Amino acid sequence: MKYEIRTDSEQATEDLGEALGRRLFPGAVVLLNGEIGAGKTVFARGVGRGLGVNVPIQSPTFTLLNAHSGRLPFNHFDLYRLSSEEELFELGLDEWLDGEGVSLVEWAGKFADYFAMPALIVWIASDGSTDRQILFQAKTEPYQAVLRELTTGRQVGANPGN
Repeated sequence: MKYEIRTDSEQATEDLGEALGRRLFPGAVVLLNGEIGAGKTVFARGVGRGLGVNVPIQSPTFTLLNAHSGRLPFNHFDLYRLSSEEELFELGLDEWLDGEGVSLVEWAGKFADYFAMPALIVWIASDGSTDRQILFQAKTEPYQAVLRELTTGRQVGANPGN
């Protein structure tokens, strides 16, 4: 199941992330992809807000992981600086992903083979303006249920796919 949503501002992108965060469940994994400046961290900030995180959410580019408390634990990863799957194992990523929290992984596409587990895959693209094209892909339940709930009643600009 695929679904595309377009946002026209940073706030709209963050609000979409928040709507997703409110619907995520223990153990959920969100694989977030997009070029530098596409809005991945803005989206992640919204997901954290939707999970009830009450502290500022920043990209963990240099720390690789920021763990936050909320309705569910929120583990925010940024893999931009990593170059091999071996580094993912050294980080203990597999243990975090198997936990009861929600894990959001920026730059997950760099390690597509590693992330073969069920997950909600999100691609964010920008045309250089404030507009964003956000494509969601869910191959398994319960991610498809989350996506159906997220996209029910979306306004113009939402384009369902399969």
